[in-house]
Amino acid sequence: MKIPAIKKLVETQTIEALREAEEQLINEETPAFEIEGADEGEQLTHVFGAIWILNHMQDHNADFKTALREFTQKVRVSIS
Repeated sequence: MKIPAIKKLVETQTIEALREAEEQLINEETPAFEIEGADEGEQLTHVFGAIWILNHMQDHNADFKTALREFTQKVRVSIS
């Protein structure tokens, strides 16, 4: 997981476009826009992160940094 890749998606894509890219990656298709990542798994992680952050920003009226912090805390808890 690379934070700059997630940030780029948050800044350049809509939730709808990200959900479509998620579906394309799951179906082993090529998304309509570039997603950074070493493989499809990392690309999907970046898409999931961007969707989560955009939803959190909207639901909690939060800025990007706050939403990113919440997301990374959830990731740390899930892998520890």
